[in-house]
Amino acid sequence: MDRAALAVRGIRRARGALMKPWYQLTAEQALERAQSSHDGLSAAEAARRRQQHGPNRLKEEARKSGWSILFSQFTDLMIIILLAAAAIAWGMGDLVDAAMILVIVALNASLGFGQEYRAERALAALRRLEQPDVVVRRGGAFAQIASYELVPGDVVAVNEGQRIPADGRLLEAVHLQVDESQLTGESIPVTKHARPLPERDVVLGDRINMVFMGSTATTGHGWAVVAETGMRTELGKIAHLLQVAEERKTPLQLKLARLGFWLAVIVVALTAAIFAAGVLRGEPPEAMLLTAISLAVAAIPEGLPAVTAIVLAVGAQAMIRRRALVRKLPAVETLGSVTAICADKTGTLTQNLMAVELIWCDGRLIDVTGDGYAPSGAFLEAGAEIVPKNDPALFDLLRAAVLCNNGRLQQDGGQWTVFGDPTEGALLVAGAKAGLWKDQLGQYPRIAEIPFDSHRKRMTTIHKGPDGRFWLFSKGTIEEMLHRSADILEGGAAQPLTRQRRERVMRVHHELAGDGVRVLACAMRPLKAVPSDGRLEEAERELLFLGLFGIMDPPRPEAKAAVATCRQAGIRPVMVTGDHRITAEAIAAHLGIHDRGDRMVTGEELESMSEEELERLAPRISVYARVTPEQKVNIVQALKRRGDVVAMTGDGVNDAPALRMADIGVAMGRKGTDVAREASDVVLLDDNFATIVSAVEAGRVIYDNIRKFTRYMLATNSGEVLTVFFAMLFGLPLPLLPVHILWINLVSDGLPALALGMEPPERHIMRRPPRHPAESMFAGGLGAHVAWVGLLMGLGTIAVFDWAHGRRDLSHAQTMAFLTLTLFQMFHVLAIRSERDPLWVIGLWSNSKLLGAVALVILLQAAITYVPWLQPVFHTAPLTPGELLLCVAVASTVYVAVEGEKWWRARGTLPSGADR
Repeated sequence: MDRAALAVRGIRRARGALMKPWYQLTAEQALERAQSSHDGLSAAEAARRRQQHGPNRLKEEARKSGWSILFSQFTDLMIIILLAAAAIAWGMGDLVDAAMILVIVALNASLGFGQEYRAERALAALRRLEQPDVVVRRGGAFAQIASYELVPGDVVAVNEGQRIPADGRLLEAVHLQVDESQLTGESIPVTKHARPLPERDVVLGDRINMVFMGSTATTGHGWAVVAETGMRTELGKIAHLLQVAEERKTPLQLKLARLGFWLAVIVVALTAAIFAAGVLRGEPPEAMLLTAISLAVAAIPEGLPAVTAIVLAVGAQAMIRRRALVRKLPAVETLGSVTAICADKTGTLTQNLMAVELIWCDGRLIDVTGDGYAPSGAFLEAGAEIVPKNDPALFDLLRAAVLCNNGRLQQDGGQWTVFGDPTEGALLVAGAKAGLWKDQLGQYPRIAEIPFDSHRKRMTTIHKGPDGRFWLFSKGTIEEMLHRSADILEGGAAQPLTRQRRERVMRVHHELAGDGVRVLACAMRPLKAVPSDGRLEEAERELLFLGLFGIMDPPRPEAKAAVATCRQAGIRPVMVTGDHRITAEAIAAHLGIHDRGDRMVTGEELESMSEEELERLAPRISVYARVTPEQKVNIVQALKRRGDVVAMTGDGVNDAPALRMADIGVAMGRKGTDVAREASDVVLLDDNFATIVSAVEAGRVIYDNIRKFTRYMLATNSGEVLTVFFAMLFGLPLPLLPVHILWINLVSDGLPALALGMEPPERHIMRRPPRHPAESMFAGGLGAHVAWVGLLMGLGTIAVFDWAHGRRDLSHAQTMAFLTLTLFQMFHVLAIRSERDPLWVIGLWSNSKLLGAVALVILLQAAITYVPWLQPVFHTAPLTPGELLLCVAVASTVYVAVEGEKWWRARGTLPSGADR
């Protein structure tokens, strides 16, 4: 072949290498692509590349300043209406009214500012994951540099305990294991090697010849050539997803915004219509302007934003008692409208630890009980307890697992902790449950060790026994142990490992693996002498096969009941995990998340799906396995496009973008990262799926109560508006003065409404489906209720005013109208405590705070009516017992009418808000 042909072949080979992903390249090809060598870059070349690529750090894109966050608190339409009301009051010379409204606005703005300002710190938490110093090869010499100085092509050291500073292709790996749980969600450290991977489209968690920024080397060491730095790393992609994730409004914020809009429309229309009608009728424009302004003030529920904020804050405090910390107040209500919970497996549905659940030895399957890493539990065969020290086969298997082990189990402050590989820790805990402690097996000192690596797929140690003999203990994959074993322990003695016996062992293995259990085998043999270092592997033959360990991250004991509660409440639980398909499916099936008719999709399958296809299939997919951070965001978006209100749980850096994108981001408080917590709306203090379900119930209660006090306040305001409107229509003087209107809106509205927000839950609250996300605040008959109750209040009040105006002076008539409307409110608030049950069923004393608020309002109303020095302030006059009785009788009609409405609804002729 001539030189030209060789050159062409070389060019094609180089282009082919450039087209391949990093993990498919050999170490030499990776160095060639990076235009580097084993000696690393020269100082000059590194400086040039730093100019080209920039520093190796996560950049923050434009973020909100404190001033912009503060300004945004005053752009809500309801707040604008309140500010307009304050300006109107100021223009009328009523400085007290203006000041009270401004105090409400300031309270609401301060609560919102505090919540949003804390939410802007997620990227700062991401930057804390960067490694300060790293060791690189520069021009063949070692150099220690700051991690932000790394550039693509640098050859960087990877050592035990080190945070990986950039994405890189491994050149060397010696017993290297890396914890990538923050990026992939997989709880077990990944064993790395430097060989190329032949497969295409390998998901992030399976790229075992690469390392990624933000992960941690747990054991071993190696060298890697830097492939990507800064925002081009996998961690940088997550940071970008966080930056571009849209700021979503909660259903409550959207509903209040729509409510504010329609209130503004109604206020402007009524004000203009009444002003124009009065002027056309020949009334003085000045008097009509005063009337129109009074009507506008009457129509605005000044206390609604403040009461909502306070009730949400109180709800957030109550959720802390349920082990859920709310970071953003509107999320308290949004939890109640959740229709789908996308839950991470590790740590949320499971206990985030490895534990020996099953043991197979001597032809028997043995269950191992216990909780967490605590060395207490039992060994059960068919329900009967076994004492391992009295069972030679089980004892030998556990002893081998404890001796062939580099992990450590120790107690710190009452908490049992495993140091080292979690799988080895699980074996230590199983041994400790049998009374076999590693420290107490000193009569078996270790003489030699052949460490585990991904190529050998086994670990072997050699010990000197108390009788002076040498013993080899080995653990690894079942295939390796069977391949190197000649006998099997059966019937209390060594039996030849025939083909039938091998097949029986493999059947057990397949059954356990099909249930998502990780299977590890152990074997041993006696030695006459310790082989030399170069011949240690030759001793790993003719072993005695001891048995199998079934290891898994066990489900939380309360998770299954919580999943059942979700389904009963019409909420669909979905598992979204970075873990393997078989494990995810097994856990989901055990917990009731995955049914026979459901689908399970892997990240590889998601890659080939279009947005439309994913959106179409999403209702039938219950498990997503081996997914990337971008795919988690896509899953959330697909569900939201279908109209779901999505809660997303997570604990790692990889979960943060999806947490930000979801309607409710739920982070783990105990084992979650700072990044996940800062990107979330709610933090679980116990990392428990059952706590989410409990929080959803609390959210439903809070939303019910928000509807109740909104119903209460709007009905009162419509009663005020119609009272003023009827006075204009019938040619009567103003029945209510501005000070009366403000008193009603802030005191007789505010105090009972606040107590109504503490109402206990309605019956069967978790047996009804979630409300539709687009459902109006006026759904379930609330709008009609507000209209007819407001009409009843307006007609009743104006009737009392007209009767009094014909017999007494204007001050007495206005006092009677003022008192009647206030009493209408008190009877109304008692009647609407439940949307379906009458007051005598729920119990008069079941909300003592509301009874106290009603009593306080009545006492205050009596004071401003009868205390002489308060009468000039509120323009009131004392009433006779007969006048007082008339006000009570007229106002009580609303209680009878509302209880009648419930009775009519119970017959099925009206929509029920409680059953929607």
